[in-house]
Amino acid sequence: MATDTKQRQAAKAFVKDWLEKGYEKGETARFWMDLLGRVFGITTPAQFIQFEIPVKTILKEKGSDFIDGYIPSTKVLIEQKGSHVDLSAKYRQSDGQELTPYQQGRRYAAGLPLSMAPKWIVACNFTTFEVHDMERPNDAPEVIQLADLEKEYHRLSFLVDDTNVHLKKELEVSIQAGEIVGVLYDKILAQYKDPSNPESQKALNKLCVRLVFCLYAEDAGIFGTKDMFHDYMQQFEAKDFRKALIELFEVLDTKPEDRDEYMDEELAAFPYVNGGMFAGEIEIPRITDEIRNLILPAGQ
Repeated sequence: MATDTKQRQAAKAFVKDWLEKGYEKGETARFWMDLLGRVFGITTPAQFIQFEIPVKTILKEKGSDFIDGYIPSTKVLIEQKGSHVDLSAKYRQSDGQELTPYQQGRRYAAGLPLSMAPKWIVACNFTTFEVHDMERPNDAPEVIQLADLEKEYHRLSFLVDDTNVHLKKELEVSIQAGEIVGVLYDKILAQYKDPSNPESQKALNKLCVRLVFCLYAEDAGIFGTKDMFHDYMQQFEAKDFRKALIELFEVLDTKPEDRDEYMDEELAAFPYVNGGMFAGEIEIPRITDEIRNLILPAGQ
């Protein structure tokens, strides 16, 4: 949990240092080595990423083009532009073609040996990362803003770890969560003093949405660490589970700078979730052992 806290702090510091910069020729290498080293813990970023790789493209008769950045271990090709460049716009190339930065990256990729074929192409202008998955090269890119990196750094984890990909920002209810939510609803409803009360039913609906979010978010890496919700909540027995949920929901609805600076480090590691999902108190009944075991299935 502490690792996630430090990573978020590092991402925040990185954003502060780079938010007003963006000179392509002079700052590309520093930008990417700083990102890889400071935020993702690469101890020797200069050996991890390569810059200005010559590539022979079909459309260039003489000389070579140059790939701005390439990460061999995760097969990421980077097409870097200055902060003034619109990544969605087309720009005239030396051969007369008009290409977006991503299309330019794809053209460079076609000139690489098969062993270096990129899994990802990232078009970046220092303030925005457009990430293209080469398994679906014609899909719209995933977009990560530099300004949001403190809470979304995990979405760039593919840069350093090709087994830990959490690009999707949108929340999708996982199959596992979908299977248990119906049973969970009935079990929790039975614990309310008046299960027929419309206000209690409304509170239960909100509770289920929050629980499903937590179950999905820890699996998708939205909390920063896989199984983070499960690992935190499993320390509480059924009699303390309700109180722990209330406290966690309050933390998820509070920005880090507004939280109790003396709270437990494990709890403080959870990110702030904007959008109002965890805003306000809701009626939560007692949690039984059966309900606890539904929320935290054995063997996870």
